[in-house]
Amino acid sequence: MGSQSQPQPTPAFKIFVGYDPREDIAYQVCRHSILKHSSIPLQIIPIVQSQLRDKSLYWRQRNQLESTEFSFTRFLTPYLADYQGWAMFVDCDFLYLSDIKQLVDLLDDKFALMCVQHDYTPKETTKMDGAVQTVYPRKNWSSMVLYNCSHPKNKILTPELVNTETGAFLHRFQWLEDDEIGSVPFVWNFLEGHNKVVEGDSNTYPKAVHYTRGGPWFEAWKHCEFADLWLNEMEDYLNKKNKDEKEEEEKEPTQTKV
Repeated sequence: MGSQSQPQPTPAFKIFVGYDPREDIAYQVCRHSILKHSSIPLQIIPIVQSQLRDKSLYWRQRNQLESTEFSFTRFLTPYLADYQGWAMFVDCDFLYLSDIKQLVDLLDDKFALMCVQHDYTPKETTKMDGAVQTVYPRKNWSSMVLYNCSHPKNKILTPELVNTETGAFLHRFQWLEDDEIGSVPFVWNFLEGHNKVVEGDSNTYPKAVHYTRGGPWFEAWKHCEFADLWLNEMEDYLNKKNKDEKEEEEKEPTQTKV
């Protein structure tokens, strides 16, 4: 009898999260919320601008309209995933309330990327900690993107292009035709302060809250909508971190006195 081949383990789905040192706690809570709800293996990778600069993958000068350190580095996602398979980029100011598998199940290889296609014009002139609020077509489309990294059109997203192209070209996905951009339900990028829950309609309840104006980790946004959900998740993250650190300490062999 021939030996049966063992089933190959499912490769971890890569999620790249925009990281900004000013919002470390937002990143940690976002990561924690994704992992906590996920039923599939994940690899979560922060996109840290200083590391990309050290590797000569990012060199463009920052302009005053960039509210975070990942305004442009997000578009390196297909490159960082070696142009293979699907990968996701998400801003750090998200809180996940549902299993990421539900989102992965929506992936369709006919698209170069998929996202929530918001029709959104912000009312505020500033956001977060006083950053200028800009208005442009397809605003917030690039804040959570599922990239078909192996799609031929996404091979254009090299470090050279990401460092030199305009914000309009990148954030509006101008390297793609409209029919190459797939849509996912708005509840996966539920804009706090803009999208609304319709009472009695479970299809409108957020699966991922996006604190796009600023989240409870900023003093000015401590009382925004869904602040309690984020603060509860932060407490859960800190409790788990403390528990893990305590377990690590207990594992360390005690030093014997001479």
